[in-house]
Amino acid sequence: MAAVRISSRSGLPSLLIYLGIGVAIGQDGIGVSFNDVGLTQVIGYAALVVILAEGGLGTKWHEIKPALPAAAVLSTFGVAVSVGLTAAAAHYLAGVDWRQALIIGAVVSSTDAAAVFSVLRNVPLPSRLTGVLEAESGFNDAPVVILVVAFSAAGPVEHWYLLLGKIALELAIGAAVGIAFGLLGAYGLRHVALPASGLYPIAVMAIATAAYAGGALAHGSGFLAVYLAALILGNAKLPHWPATRGFAEGLGWIAQIGMFVLLGLLVTPHELGDDIIPALVVGLVLTMIARPVSVFLSTAPFRTPWQEKALLSWAGLRGAVPIVLATIPMVAGVEDSRTIFNIVFVLVIVYTLVQGPTLPWLARRLRLGENEPEDLGIESAPLERLRGHLLSVAIPEGSRMHGVEVSELRLPAGAAVTLVVRDGKSFVPQPATVLRRGDELLVVATDPVRDAAEKRLRAVGEGGKLAGWLGATGNHRERSAGPAPGNPGGPSAESPAGPSAGPSAKPPAGPSVTKAIGISKGPRMIKRK
Repeated sequence: MAAVRISSRSGLPSLLIYLGIGVAIGQDGIGVSFNDVGLTQVIGYAALVVILAEGGLGTKWHEIKPALPAAAVLSTFGVAVSVGLTAAAAHYLAGVDWRQALIIGAVVSSTDAAAVFSVLRNVPLPSRLTGVLEAESGFNDAPVVILVVAFSAAGPVEHWYLLLGKIALELAIGAAVGIAFGLLGAYGLRHVALPASGLYPIAVMAIATAAYAGGALAHGSGFLAVYLAALILGNAKLPHWPATRGFAEGLGWIAQIGMFVLLGLLVTPHELGDDIIPALVVGLVLTMIARPVSVFLSTAPFRTPWQEKALLSWAGLRGAVPIVLATIPMVAGVEDSRTIFNIVFVLVIVYTLVQGPTLPWLARRLRLGENEPEDLGIESAPLERLRGHLLSVAIPEGSRMHGVEVSELRLPAGAAVTLVVRDGKSFVPQPATVLRRGDELLVVATDPVRDAAEKRLRAVGEGGKLAGWLGATGNHRERSAGPAPGNPGGPSAESPAGPSAGPSAKPPAGPSVTKAIGISKGPRMIKRK
């Protein structure tokens, strides 16, 4: 926990601190001897399953849906381009044999899901760009694992067309298994009431993990299966969703911490000296040539702006996943596999230090992610016997619901705001009650209009009282695990004991939604609307 705090305050990627903890405990530190590569690989795979599940649960379908074609090309064709260029650099510039060079190229050419998901939480990028990065990092682990296993196998590598066919088949099987588990799991959790709310997070993670097992047993890609199953579950509007997201994030942190510390234990720093220069050379070619070329070629058919291509090129973050994959040739007994591991380890450390902290700066310089709207935090608790739902809505800082009267929400018939919590005190609102940032609302909706009510609330949060007229549709779905905290917008103009319905309920003077869009807000204007 202290390491998390230090990394967030210093700006250093947390993986470096955990790797450092492992190194400090290891042979060149306290002196703990650990060299069980097989155990490291097993635990690394298990951690990667949890990390992919957590990433899929937090991915918004409406963001990645338009990005799926570009992400699919990046995670297949783009990976192939990156593997070829990186392997050529390792062979011709670092003097590594072709087999080892191909393994290095395959290991380091995929973006790391844990690194990408953690960075994207702190960088407000456009939804289409976030969708490409999330989908690519979730998809490209599967083909890369297949390539590394194929290059590490004893004997010559299969013909390229056989290898491509094997990759395509495993991806197809993994996708089918993941979609099946996700759809069946979502249906079951929405129609079968569990006896305790705390069981829902466990059930969701169990379904995602079972999807990995099913994909692996079917000789498909278990990594793709777990990501797709979690993606479907994360967008299925399951009960008690914020609690599930918080639970998944906690497991994701545990998986990352354990994996990084274990990998730090496995490395021996005094053996890295001869591999530092080759690692820097290979990493430089990967970062400055291979990744940009693969991005520009893969996104050429999609009319992607050059600013987004530049950020995609720099956002090819590496983390613990390449180091875990570097244990595959060690377990397989590939010649010079320790050299491969050391090169990958140094490359990941150095270029994570370079790319991670500079990614937010680059996004600001490219003017990406400015004025991205904040989403509302809505939690649904099913009322099965009453055939209704309670929606808990938090109005975050910057939401355009600030300054909107309850009557101006225009919720569908069958939905109503029944309670407002402001400054720690609750009251029943009137139609003229003005909502403020920091308020928490309790909305009751009957079963048939539950989705329409949530969609309308999100639309008002994005577009204000004229949502729908200004293009806000309410299809924005939140990634975070719970209601976003907001700061009250000044002293309350409303008595907690009972809201006043007169002019005193108006918000204090300042920039309002209607003023920002240049429309005067008079009562007659509201009536005509």
